Amino acid sequence: MPTSNLTLRRRQLAVQLRKMRQEAGMTIEEVAGRLPASPTKISRMENGQRGASPRDIRDLSEIYGVDDERVVSKLIALASESRYQGLRQEFGDLGHAAMYTHMDIEAAAFGITELQISYLPGLLQVEEYARSLIRGTLPGLAMEMLERRVQARKKRQARLWEEPPLPYCVIVDEAALRREVGGSRIMRRQLDHLLWVAAEGRVTLQVMPFCRGAYTGMDGPFMLYELPEPMPTPIVFVETMDAVEYLEKPTTVALYRTAIDRLKSTALPPAASIALIDEIKGSFAGSRL
Repeated sequence: MPTSNLTLRRRQLAVQLRKMRQEAGMTIEEVAGRLPASPTKISRMENGQRGASPRDIRDLSEIYGVDDERVVSKLIALASESRYQGLRQEFGDLGHAAMYTHMDIEAAAFGITELQISYLPGLLQVEEYARSLIRGTLPGLAMEMLERRVQARKKRQARLWEEPPLPYCVIVDEAALRREVGGSRIMRRQLDHLLWVAAEGRVTLQVMPFCRGAYTGMDGPFMLYELPEPMPTPIVFVETMDAVEYLEKPTTVALYRTAIDRLKSTALPPAASIALIDEIKGSFAGSRL
């Protein structure tokens, strides 16, 4: 399974299994000889390239000398949850496995920083905007699938209303605010929603105005997710027309952190950003569409 299709839970399980083996002072070959299993199987479980069965977890726990049933049960639960069934049951068939990975990581994050260039972030989209955006970008998508994706996006937004509030920072290009998705009426409602969510303290919004010219990151949107233990590093999510990437290498994540610092210092501060959003909302007031 490609890295981009791994769930967060499988990654967490992989980290835990590798840590247990290392603490037991054993090599992959030694573990494989006792399981019995091929070294490749053990390696793939520790790299998150394959899941582990409850039997695998119990056998490995015994080999590593882990006899705390609470720990073993937690690992078994993690193994069981590392498949997509739970998310599929909650959100239905969305047509692309990578979507479940994204939602899984998003749900686990304790902080999110996002840059958007062409359209507004999914967590901040009103239903009509989301529907118009998906219909426009995926014109061949069946209506039933489109509605499932709209409703899934709506459910994801519950994260914004958790207590304490999720630290969520968004830098959005002015172009995304001015692009008329779905007509003027929908845009007015969408921008009203942005202003309301910001006023409620659920997002820190910064606008990158046209007058700033070229800036770091304008070649593509991304999201940086701060993740809990046992994940070793944050994850950067990058999406293109035909691919999804999850970047975890510490040096790569550091580059994105530097980019975020530059973006925040270049974009309008939050108060000025809110004022500009309100001004742009007024530009959509003249149409009845």
